Amino acid sequence: MATYEYRCGRCGSFDVKLPIGTAPDAWDCPVCAAAARRVYSVPGLARTSAAAAALHTREERSCEAPDVVSEVPPGRTAPRQPHPALSRLPRL
Repeated sequence: MATYEYRCGRCGSFDVKLPIGTAPDAWDCPVCAAAARRVYSVPGLARTSAAAAALHTREERSCEAPDVVSEVPPGRTAPRQPHPALSRLPRL
């Protein structure tokens, strides 16, 4: 999905998310329903690491189709070490 910017003469700018290449030259304003013209601007491109891109993709996918779990996943828990100050406390 790409984000396209439109500008209404009365209400100002707003964004519309559409598949790439399907944006019409005009779109109805969501506030006043008047025809708004498409504004051509610089694309928002950025270089990210593969791990950050994968995390971003997973987060976007979870908005519409979250992973459902039926139980708590098993995990290794580290044994808890008592705080060192506890050994100096008096014993009863």
